[in-house]
Amino acid sequence: MIYSDFQNEKLSALGMGCMRLPTISGDDSKIDMEKSREMIAYCMDKGINYYDTAWGYHSGQSEIAMGELLKRYPRESFNLASKFPGYDISLMNKVEEIFEKQLKKCQVEYFDFYLFHNVCEMNIDGYLDPRYGILDYLLKQKENGRIRHLGFSCHGNLDTMKRFLDAYGEYMEFCQLQINWLDWSFQNAKEKVKLVSSYNIPVWVMEPVRGGSLVNIAPVHQTMLRNLRPNATNAEWAFRFIQSLPEVKLTLSGMSNFDQVKENIATYEEPEPLSENEMNVLSEISEAMISKKTLPCTACRYCTTHCPMELNIPWLIELYNEHVYSNGGFITPMALSALPENKMPSACLGCRACEAVCPQNIKISEMMSDFSSRIK
Repeated sequence: MIYSDFQNEKLSALGMGCMRLPTISGDDSKIDMEKSREMIAYCMDKGINYYDTAWGYHSGQSEIAMGELLKRYPRESFNLASKFPGYDISLMNKVEEIFEKQLKKCQVEYFDFYLFHNVCEMNIDGYLDPRYGILDYLLKQKENGRIRHLGFSCHGNLDTMKRFLDAYGEYMEFCQLQINWLDWSFQNAKEKVKLVSSYNIPVWVMEPVRGGSLVNIAPVHQTMLRNLRPNATNAEWAFRFIQSLPEVKLTLSGMSNFDQVKENIATYEEPEPLSENEMNVLSEISEAMISKKTLPCTACRYCTTHCPMELNIPWLIELYNEHVYSNGGFITPMALSALPENKMPSACLGCRACEAVCPQNIKISEMMSDFSSRIK
């Protein structure tokens, strides 16, 4: 197992994400404890020492399951991470109540790592609102030894990340981001890593295979990869990409069966970062995959100067592209929930003033109409 230096500790470079544990009959709330126990035993035996759970994973059952699965091991032999569920803004005033319940569910006296969960446009105001006292409470728990390291995960855009970092960056010890070879450009992960690194905060990775979608790519793209590394699987390519990023200390994989556990651990026995040519090929494949389904906006912002409703058209196109490419998902609705009605896609008048100045000839009014119909 590869290990990363973090402060005065050694963290396994591969961590177990506990959002996709094996389930019974496909019911997300019913975790198959027998299969999960076998997976955790193998992970512990092979040197994985980081386990990431959260309040909402598996409909609230993940923390309970991990408490049961890990209690058989010496507490110092593993690092357990959980998160404050600020993705649900109705919970902002319940940080103490939730934290106490989480410790009981996980059957531990402290969390090694604890996160502000999913900092984004929807919840940034609540996270930063001193009335809720979230940061103050969590810092107090750290002072009391009930949190060893405090950090945050983020699905928000660069501006939202910067707001959070400007306010709380001095207290953050790590940042968890969605990074993979597709989202390196598609979700601006490269710039997010640069931003976090400018605050001297190390990076954790989530969604390295984008929920499994990077395992199932088109045959023509698979052939391109096989020509470079004949024996490497698509999953291995995804992890080798992450191993090529020096800012990354730890990568979480939401492994859901024993075969995935064995394959991913094998990939982390030795580092094999990609060559410059291999990185370029992945970038070429990424551009091809994205261009088939998305609009070619360059964010020049000519459109915004001509919009009578003052809509943030480039950002709306970015969200539209994500929604279309991913066939739905939570990121776009989450971001849109922070917008007032007069800034939503439905506020577009269809006047086409923006289209008259768009260098890419994007049919923006048609996009806005389609976007509105998709998110109803």
